[in-house]
Amino acid sequence: MKLLKMILIGFVSLAFITGCSSTTPIQNVSQTVIGNHTTAEVQKAIMAGGIKRGWIMTPASDGVINGKLINRDHTVEIQINYSANNYQVKYIGSTNMDAKNGKIHSKYNRWIANLNKDIQIQLSQPSI
Repeated sequence: MKLLKMILIGFVSLAFITGCSSTTPIQNVSQTVIGNHTTAEVQKAIMAGGIKRGWIMTPASDGVINGKLINRDHTVEIQINYSANNYQVKYIGSTNMDAKNGKIHSKYNRWIANLNKDIQIQLSQPSI
């Protein structure tokens, strides 16, 4: 009985430790732009999609937008390289996101997936 209790405690502890592991590999996005869009339209869609999600979007140069998201005590910085045909979202840095060895808090990937979805929605609008 004592052995069974120890095994049960071990499994519960393992499940708790595994459940608390909230870091995942950093997911960078590489997305093809569907449809016939100009570079200016893609820039506008990226800016609008980011702003809708609360990102601070700053054009850095031709074909480059820097994004920053501040969510409570978490901060994330990304760089979006774009053209009329595609865009890439790359992780630049973060604060309080447990980023190390190519892994980051799982919320980051969710935020990037939502950003990508909103950019795609903006690109699908008839008048960008």
